[in-house]
Amino acid sequence: MTNLPEPPKIYQDFVKRYPKLEQAWEQINEAGKEGNFDEKTIRLIKLGIAMGAMKQGSVTAGVRKALAIGITQEEIEQVIALTAGTLGMSSTVAVFSWVQEVFHDRQGA
Repeated sequence: MTNLPEPPKIYQDFVKRYPKLEQAWEQINEAGKEGNFDEKTIRLIKLGIAMGAMKQGSVTAGVRKALAIGITQEEIEQVIALTAGTLGMSSTVAVFSWVQEVFHDRQGA
């Protein structure tokens, strides 16, 4: 797998405190990857699911991971546009704002 960005410190602190939960989480993630999808497709699907669930932390982490494997800003923004018909405009704009923060932070880095 590609080198993904380091998880936030709070996540690292949590899994240090609960290593069995981290192990279980890793097993769930690995099991979900079994099948015919490539890494890019998996990342975009997971990002769309996070957006649909309105999970801000998962969206921002998903965007950072997507960018790390070479998914473009335009591709990520297309996923946002695809959510509009399901989420409605106010939720889609919220998702857009979360994603833009990641883009902005990355440009400032």
